Amino acid sequence: MDMPHPPNAPYALVVDDDFLVRMDAETILEDAGFHALSAANGVEAIKLLEDHADLIVLLFTDVEMPGGPDGFELARTTARR
Repeated sequence: MDMPHPPNAPYALVVDDDFLVRMDAETILEDAGFHALSAANGVEAIKLLEDHADLIVLLFTDVEMPGGPDGFELARTTARR
C-alpha cells in the first residue's frame, strides 16, 4: 500500500528517454519519500524546471538524450537555477 507523501516532501526531477527506466526511477524515488516529476527529454525537463525550480532538490538524468540538451547541459542549467 502506497503511503502518501507529506506536503513538504522534497521533489526530484527524473529525465530519461527510456520509459521503463524513467518509471523505475520514479518508483524508487517515491519509495524514498520524494515527489517525482518526470520528463522524456531535456526540453521537457527545462519546462518542468522553469515551473518548479524552487521545489526540486534532486536531478536524476540520463546523459545521452535525443532532441535537446543532454544530461550534462541539463545539470548545468539546473545548478544555475
